[in-house]
Amino acid sequence: MSSNTCTMLLVAFLLILLKNTIAKPVTFDLIELGAKPDGETDSTESFLSAWTGACDSVKSAVIYVPRGRFLVQRVYLGGKCRNNKILIRIDGVLVAPADFRVAGNASNWLDFHGVDGVTISGGILDGQGTGLWDCKLAGENCPVGAATLTFTNSKNIVVSGLTSLNSQLFHIVVNGCQNVKMKGIKILASGKSPNTDGIHVQFSSNVTILNSKISTGDDCISISAGTTDLWIEKVVCGPGHGISIGSLGRDLTEAGVQNVTVKTVTFKGTTNGARIKTWGRPSSGFVRNVLFQHITMINVQNPLIIDQNYCPYNKDCPGQFSGVKIRDVTYEDIHGTSATAVAVKFDCSKMNPCDDIRLEKVNLTYKNEAAAAYCVNAAGTASGMVVPTSCL
Repeated sequence: MSSNTCTMLLVAFLLILLKNTIAKPVTFDLIELGAKPDGETDSTESFLSAWTGACDSVKSAVIYVPRGRFLVQRVYLGGKCRNNKILIRIDGVLVAPADFRVAGNASNWLDFHGVDGVTISGGILDGQGTGLWDCKLAGENCPVGAATLTFTNSKNIVVSGLTSLNSQLFHIVVNGCQNVKMKGIKILASGKSPNTDGIHVQFSSNVTILNSKISTGDDCISISAGTTDLWIEKVVCGPGHGISIGSLGRDLTEAGVQNVTVKTVTFKGTTNGARIKTWGRPSSGFVRNVLFQHITMINVQNPLIIDQNYCPYNKDCPGQFSGVKIRDVTYEDIHGTSATAVAVKFDCSKMNPCDDIRLEKVNLTYKNEAAAAYCVNAAGTASGMVVPTSCL
């Protein structure tokens, strides 16, 4: 073998070795950093140490949560993080403090802020919220509660195969983010748990929610002001309050909601199915270009509902006309059963009537009979078989 050939082989070998060295991520194991998997020893410092190490790494990094239960206090995960390839791989459980007052006034438990390229894979987040629920249901003086997992002003986020249990407040919040993908999510809380929305999205764009099961005491997915290009597909919702756009119109100046697709969703025993809700007060907000498609309703109280006089508990209602303009909303291939006689209710604003509402291939029954429809200030079209008969 010539010397030139040997040199070339040596260079090739060194390049492969260098490539493998660079590609291999650095791993930060919570137990190796001093955490105890007993659910009682405070592992917050170990978790923060892993986060700091991952952020400072010049290579892609893995924060590894082994099997076991790891108690973590409220943590803020943001600041100067120069790494945009961080994987948080959870084989165990991250546990919030058992005393709901510890994190109850902190707004968020696991709080990611201003991050880029974070992936959370697998595992369980246990918010231990039952104590706070009991406090609220008893009418006592309680903290508002903490959302379990929050992403704020972040981008290129992936959450995959994660289970969220018994959050004090919302389970997952996406606020001011771009390019977020959630898939294979399981969210579990009692149907009587207050304010435990499954996934809440606001002021965010290009958010995708796929192949997930959500059981809560509030909205399975809530879609608030400033949400654009949201895709929801293959989700099972129940118990809960359905998938809701809103409530909107709280403020006079408010960003709108547009380009929302909700498809191949099953609602089981929920109070609402596909819902749009706005307060009856002036607002610059709007809802447009929304598609609800291939939806199954199983014993749902309000399968299709637009409520522009939203006022929960009928307390301190504004008593004005909603300024939120709703238009270009399509309901296609919606079928199943209603738990009430009125399966379609479009109660729109007198000041800003709903326009371009489309019903296509809708078949909703109540006690094995055709259900009823109710429309106020709503205009649109119906095509194909539509049961109940369209009131547009």
